[in-house]
Amino acid sequence: MTRNALTREEVLAAAASLVMRDGPAALTMRGLAAALGTAVTSIYWHVGNRESLLDALVERTVREVGAITPTGTTPAARILSVAGILRRELRTRPHLVAMVHERGLTDRMFLPAQQALVHEVHAAGLRGARAADAVRAIQFQIVGFLLVERNRERSPAQSPAEGELWDPATAPHDPALARALARPADPERLFLLSVRALTEALLRPGADRSPPDRRRPAG
Repeated sequence: MTRNALTREEVLAAAASLVMRDGPAALTMRGLAAALGTAVTSIYWHVGNRESLLDALVERTVREVGAITPTGTTPAARILSVAGILRRELRTRPHLVAMVHERGLTDRMFLPAQQALVHEVHAAGLRGARAADAVRAIQFQIVGFLLVERNRERSPAQSPAEGELWDPATAPHDPALARALARPADPERLFLLSVRALTEALLRPGADRSPPDRRRPAG
């Protein structure tokens, strides 16, 4: 492959693949050139030095995570689709998302998802502070679920494991529950279940989900 045949997007796509697989520390100009079958000088020609390359990868990640097209026939269904898209995009590129966070661009990365959620809560009739609370509650649920999910995946093997701790004798009043908790969790199903339940509660007509003001009166 020659420099003239190589494009900037091909360089960025190859660099993103290396980072997604091995992390930012594994990304070197020489290693990237080898992966592309080209000379190191060709990499510099298209993306500049390594710092410029990392900046370009961050911008690319912000664009990709923000490319959200909701689907569904109701606001609740479209919100669920936004949640699923955002979870998938974040899960597939954790190292790149970490780079975005380190450069202080996390809020900008989430803006398109927030805007999509705003559109749907407006379509459901929410306005003002209640709409803002709904958008943030859904966003926090998505990100919080993802953090718990990753923590479980990265945790050392548990002994005894959850499946060993739950048996019918553990919950004699509800053996079916014990059997269910003894089985491995299904993150995809739990994610959809939690976001759907939260969304339906937030969009319910006439429901005021604002927490009470717990500040003590002055004096």
